Amino acid sequence: MTVVAEAPITKGTGTPSLVWLDLTRKCQLACGHCHNESGPDGTHGSMTAADWTRVLDEVISADVPRVQFTGGEVTMHPDAPTLIAHALKLGLAVEVYSNMVHLNESWWSLLRRERVSLATSYYGQEVAHNAVTGRNSHARTRENIVKAVSQNIPIRVSVIVSDPSDTGEEAKRELAALGVRNVRVDHVRPFGRGANGQEPCTDGLCGRCGDGRASIGPNGSVSPCVFSTWLNVGNVHDAPLGAILSGPEIAQANATIRAGRNVGGSRSCGPDSSCGPDNGDVRSCTPDTDDECSPGTPGSECTPRN
Repeated sequence: MTVVAEAPITKGTGTPSLVWLDLTRKCQLACGHCHNESGPDGTHGSMTAADWTRVLDEVISADVPRVQFTGGEVTMHPDAPTLIAHALKLGLAVEVYSNMVHLNESWWSLLRRERVSLATSYYGQEVAHNAVTGRNSHARTRENIVKAVSQNIPIRVSVIVSDPSDTGEEAKRELAALGVRNVRVDHVRPFGRGANGQEPCTDGLCGRCGDGRASIGPNGSVSPCVFSTWLNVGNVHDAPLGAILSGPEIAQANATIRAGRNVGGSRSCGPDSSCGPDNGDVRSCTPDTDDECSPGTPGSECTPRN
């Protein structure tokens, strides 16, 4: 058994205001562009419920105010409801990123709690949506979006487009008609299955990974964001989260990401979106991180760093 060092958590200059808890690689869907290659054969990794609970305690000790529970499909992780309840008990704001294919009443009850919000991805009309997900998922996702709106659950939707010329306007109008007020459009990112066999490259990142955010994967590895998992900066099995967030490895990874990039410039992540993560494709972010994304997609000239 790995023993995590007993060390105080100190808040460094770059301590994130958002941590993604990337719980699982298991998902009912098989999206052709999934950035972390989740699917029906995925696993929950080596992190136990006790490990995630300890990490949540370390998140609050590091003065991080909010977390996103993501995956894979977060609702397929058996410990997710308990972990979300613990996060709320600690006073954290929680976003749940789900494909919204299957939400039972226990999940709806959890999503109605204060300081909980919901996010999902949408791929357009039924034929297009089902083609992307590899399942007949459109009807269930759409139905549950309508239910979330009717129950006054804060929800944001990322419309993901694969064609650079696609503005996503038709899907935006459809979602607006359903009552969704927070809709963004973004492009597929060149990672995981979306990379079409290419090695991961920093040019595919927005340039602000690790700036106010960090991600923890199913095996405990920490990276600057959910897209930059190959830039492993530590593991919560081996060291406290606070020590990793203030350590030299994440500083070096952030410097590598920013090298040669115009992070002061503002190109959107997609036709009109801001940057932040979701699961399986693209990110959109909370209002206070708008205009922080400068993705290098499509296309890349860099040498992959593994």
